[in-house]
Amino acid sequence: MERHITVPMSREEAKNLKAGDYVYLSGILYTARDAAHKRMEEALERGEKLPISVKDHVIYYMGPSPARQGRPIGSAGPTTASRMDKYTPRLLDMGMIGMIGKGKRSKEVLDAVVRNGAVYFAAVGGAGALLSQRIKKAVVIAYEDLGTEAIRKLEVENFPVIVVADAQGNNLYDTAVKQYRREE
Repeated sequence: MERHITVPMSREEAKNLKAGDYVYLSGILYTARDAAHKRMEEALERGEKLPISVKDHVIYYMGPSPARQGRPIGSAGPTTASRMDKYTPRLLDMGMIGMIGKGKRSKEVLDAVVRNGAVYFAAVGGAGALLSQRIKKAVVIAYEDLGTEAIRKLEVENFPVIVVADAQGNNLYDTAVKQYRREE
């Protein structure tokens, strides 16, 4: 099914998404990769607030290349999501509604997706230049010293993603393999 959703999104919207749905996101996304996730975890361990509110927001695992003249951002393809797996369940439990990355997730993350009525989206790897065209504005809002791994606030329009793991526990990486596996 094809859906158009404004982000941040409601828990109800997230719960209605199904693995395999094509979704076009418009609104606000945040970026954070490994180094930013590590800093956020350290801040939480010290009892500090995060530099962003994760409640009802989607974090895009991406570190962009430098922007060309006249563009808000450079190539903006997804990074491997499993590198954030040790941090993700805590953020989901804090109200994060979803993530965008590529690749499989750990059982702990998938359990947290279900427990929190959240969603894991995949963006097409290798298509960073095309994805960047859907980003209308990009502003570094935290951890500027991390360069490409700084946290950014993105304004996106019709940003294309696919639901991989839904709130009901369905996982496209598992079901697609079974659907297309040739029995010999």
